[in-house]
Amino acid sequence: MGKRLLIEGRVQGVGYRASFAEEAVALGLQGWVRNRRDGSVEAVVDGDAAAIEAVIVWARRGPPASRVSHVTVEEAAAQAAGDGTFNILPTA
Repeated sequence: MGKRLLIEGRVQGVGYRASFAEEAVALGLQGWVRNRRDGSVEAVVDGDAAAIEAVIVWARRGPPASRVSHVTVEEAAAQAAGDGTFNILPTA
């Protein structure tokens, strides 16, 4: 079962989405990441449980320019595409 992450803090305009996508791909995960109009970043990841945990740990730190204040993790209601890809989606 995949996970949905909601990342809050200074996470837009600092390369967070691209860095998150690179990390997810390196870990062999599929899913997506996008900015939200409220200033947060949302992601859905699916794949190996250890890889999901690793990306959650990374999400709490983020890239150097970011300042993550909170990460909410829950079971993903929306599934990843299932085609083995990881995408950056438009702002929602």
